[in-house]
Parts: sequence; C-alpha cells; structure tokens
Amino acid sequence: MKQIFPDLWQTDVEHPFWGVSTHAYLLVQETGNILFYNTSIKKEYAEIKELGGISSQYVSHMDEAGPSLAEIKKEFGSKLCFHKSEVPEIGKYAPADYLFDKTETIGNVEIIHTPGHTRGSVCFLVHSTSGKKYLFTGDTFYLNHGKWDIRVNGYGGGSKTDLMQSLKLLREIDADVIIFSASQGNNPYKEVTTEEWRLAVDNVLHTLA
Repeated sequence: MKQIFPDLWQTDVEHPFWGVSTHAYLLVQETGNILFYNTSIKKEYAEIKELGGISSQYVSHMDEAGPSLAEIKKEFGSKLCFHKSEVPEIGKYAPADYLFDKTETIGNVEIIHTPGHTRGSVCFLVHSTSGKKYLFTGDTFYLNHGKWDIRVNGYGGGSKTDLMQSLKLLREIDADVIIFSASQGNNPYKEVTTEEWRLAVDNVLHTLA
C-alpha cells in the first residue's frame, strides 16, 4: 500500500492485460473506510486491516469484477456496492449489499451514473477531509500514455451516445484529482485545475462528435 494523500492509499499495481495497469484505492475515514475499485493482492490485507479495514467496496463497472470480490467481503465483512444494471456480470462473483441506481450522495461521496463505457459505469466524487475533491472515473475517462482517452465496450452495453452525455456531465464537476481504475502508462491518477479538466474533456468530446 502506498499513501498518496492524507486519507487515501493506493494498492500495488496489477496487470490484468498486456499494457494495462490497475490499482484500487482505500479512503480512510472515521465513518468507515471505502475501497474504490478492486484488488486481488492478498498480501495487502494485513496493511488494510491496520488502516481500519474496509466498510464498503465501491465497484465502478463490470471490468473490475472477479473472485476477489467475495474474498474481500469474507475477509473484512464489507458491503459490496455497484450499479443495479450490472448484477448479471458482477453479482456472479459476490452478491450486492447495495445497488446504485441514480445519482445520489452517501456520506461524503457523490455517486454518479455515467453510462457509456459500459451500461452501468459509475463515477464517484469524494469530498475529502483533506480539502481536495477526488473524482474516481473508473474506465470512463483515463490516461493512455499521458493522453486522455475513452473506450466504448460493446459487450458491456457501452454506447457512444451515452458516453458523450456522461462526459458532458463530468465536464462540469470541479475536482482536484482524477483517479481511474485502469490506465496505460505510468500515470494512475492526475491532479488537475478546473480549466485543465474541462479542456481535457472537450478534446475527447471533439473526437466523438
């Protein structure tokens, strides 16, 4: 585990596919720690326990699913949360304890349904006690060797039209750090200004138009 901000820890890198790097992130807070995305690195469980364990695991979309979902639930007694439209794909590994439906706020986390990459893709905006705002974009928006990129997964119900609408929604969010679940290259997250963020989204929207 690597501490990247006062209340946020990053798991070791995994490479589920050639050229693709993934991490999970543990938000440590008094109201209960949240694990964003997923990790299958069991050696990190001990350190996660020292940090207070996992209260809930928030999965952004079906590509993060795997046997480790059930392992984490068993190890930490945590609640598994994901979008209701992806129960067939994610639920086969572990049952949901809470299903996201529409945009809502749980504690200091805004749950934002952003279909496009897959039909049930969800982004999470965290209002951190550190003063920063973390935007977890899953695979909806990520860095590909330093350049912002997107991908529509047809097998997961992805849609170019839906993705364009989701990106327009994300464009208006003021965030300080963009954190994705998968990337290509050595940049698993990026700090941005509001102007940088909106320009990045505009540039990608232009390629979809």
